[in-house]
Amino acid sequence: MKNVVIVQARVGSSRLHAKVLKKICGKTILEHDIERIKQASFVNDIIIATTEKEEDDLIENIAYKCNVKCFRGSEEDVLDRYYQAAKKYNVENIIRITSDCPLIDPHVIDDVVKCYESGNYDVITNVPNDSKHTYPRGMDVEEFSFKWLERAWNEATEQYDREHVSPYIYDHAQNKCYYQYKNDYSKYRLTLDTDEDWQVINNIYNHFYHGFHDFYLEDIICYIKKNPQIMDINKNVIQKIKH
Repeated sequence: MKNVVIVQARVGSSRLHAKVLKKICGKTILEHDIERIKQASFVNDIIIATTEKEEDDLIENIAYKCNVKCFRGSEEDVLDRYYQAAKKYNVENIIRITSDCPLIDPHVIDDVVKCYESGNYDVITNVPNDSKHTYPRGMDVEEFSFKWLERAWNEATEQYDREHVSPYIYDHAQNKCYYQYKNDYSKYRLTLDTDEDWQVINNIYNHFYHGFHDFYLEDIICYIKKNPQIMDINKNVIQKIKH
């Protein structure tokens, strides 16, 4: 399979416990993640990569309910979990999206994938941890080949590199792309990591969602610009540095 989204998800999240199981408008965060990713035109499949812990049986159940694949592996060595998932399903290119992005825009996913393919890059990301950042947190997409994932899996020895999947790739790849949007929306936070984030996302869903996903990045930005008090809720949350 050419372009496959691998979503890392587990119940035992540190800041907001069981956040992927929290429900908005009658569905779990993970279900919303999957439904939005499925709308992307250049995604061939989705794999939910969770742990072997018993509590993550719930994650596996949601994956199968949503008719997507599930792989279970190491809790701490997330790099190994990704590698084994990609290897099992013969994935050519890995699109990495985390489960804390229930507002992920399928059009953004497609834009990143098209750029990755046209530029023959080693790795691409739309949310770098520097001044090139233009997308809101919560629209995070990155893509790299199985070849690079396998190299990282074989060579990475530092604990940080094993816990975060792609840092080794960024440290060693030469042909990297930091994909930018036409507008700078980096000040907005649309990811789910704290209770404040939950309040923001819940507000957005209650405004837009009526049983189907037809609201995307520009719709969300327009809404929160008209209602700036929404983003005041999580404006002081400090983003965890991650790849």
